[in-house]
Amino acid sequence: MTSTRPPQKSDAPTQRRAPIAPDAESYCSVRGHTEALAARLGPEDQVVQSMPDASPTKWHRAHTTWFFEEFVLAEPVPHEVFDESFRYLFNSYYEAVGERQPRPQRGMITRPDVARVTEFRNHVDLSVLRALREGHLDARRLELVELGLHHEQQHQELLLMDALHLLSLNPTAPAYDDRDHGRPDGQSAPVATVAPPAAARQPGAPAGLFEFEGGLVEIGHLGAGFAYDNELPRHQVWLEPFALEDRLVTCGEWCEFIEDGGYQRPELWLSDGWHTVQSLRWDSPAYWSPLEDPAVSGARWQRYSLGGAAEVVPEEPVAHVSHYEADAFARWKGARLPSEAEWELAAVLHGQPRSAMAPDAAQFHGVLWQWTASAYLPYPGFSPEAGAVGEYNGKFMVNQQVLRGSSFATPAGHARSTYRNFFPAGSRWPFTGVRIAHDRH
Repeated sequence: MTSTRPPQKSDAPTQRRAPIAPDAESYCSVRGHTEALAARLGPEDQVVQSMPDASPTKWHRAHTTWFFEEFVLAEPVPHEVFDESFRYLFNSYYEAVGERQPRPQRGMITRPDVARVTEFRNHVDLSVLRALREGHLDARRLELVELGLHHEQQHQELLLMDALHLLSLNPTAPAYDDRDHGRPDGQSAPVATVAPPAAARQPGAPAGLFEFEGGLVEIGHLGAGFAYDNELPRHQVWLEPFALEDRLVTCGEWCEFIEDGGYQRPELWLSDGWHTVQSLRWDSPAYWSPLEDPAVSGARWQRYSLGGAAEVVPEEPVAHVSHYEADAFARWKGARLPSEAEWELAAVLHGQPRSAMAPDAAQFHGVLWQWTASAYLPYPGFSPEAGAVGEYNGKFMVNQQVLRGSSFATPAGHARSTYRNFFPAGSRWPFTGVRIAHDRH
């Protein structure tokens, strides 16, 4: 157990990382990583849309390319538009750009095929690289290249989330890559395994606490390196004394919640959460299923991941739970979820953004995104950017919950303590986990 006084105002320590330079090397690296992820899926895998909230892999590859053609390769940058119809097919939600294919029908775009999308990516890449190398991009266009690369990194994680949901519906429970179960960045550890942190505890060991005295603190991006507009402006927040558990909730703890009737006890649930549990008949996290013969190994549940089906490991962090479930579990524990300000303060002091290969010992980064109690709302003084790119974040600030941290699938360098991810409260297909907060009196 540790006791920590929050840093005051601008004295707060910050976690820096090298920004993605808008140059040819960074561009090729990020774009190449998307192709490496997609290469582990066959053409048939890349076309199907498994639910309205997911998108086909082919669409992710085309949309991230559309972003560069639409926002970077406009006049006066030399470029021949690849196909005028792609402006409609692969726009996501930019009203200022024009009409688009409805999101629930992205899987209906069987043409262009996967090979044609590859040609599109190659065509746009040649133009962007030429513009970068020949100096055709002004400062604003270079900023848009950087934004586009971060945007593509977001879609790399979405691609894996959506592929997992799609493959989970296959009755043979195939692995994301039947040829090679390495991580998408080429390392040997399984991409699909949400492993215990580097400083693993003994099985069943209780969580420790990071304790904070409360007070006036600052949160939000400090100004060094890239940030999305929703991380700004940096501002002051008052916090009452609180404590955060020093690791994520485990599968073993979640099994106790299930065995105690957690999914059948309405007093634990928010009203909309209870309605969701009842209507969708949830009785366990997403991708969990009961084992037919638990006597064989003693395990009761198996879970499906990008590595295929396997028994639930009690010491692993529980994954693929909604905000509703996270909140109900916290209530069951006599606790609550942290606010995003509490989470950020704790992560700045006790976490360190790293790649998925080396999550920090307290699991703030590199394991799972973590639900907070905070609604996704603008910070005081928030102002979206002008033009179509201003639609990137601001217009979604309603009916969403903030998640903090990063997951094992988050691209290296894309994690930071101020990052504000967001999803609707009922979402379970993202790589989400739970960290518990406690009031101190």
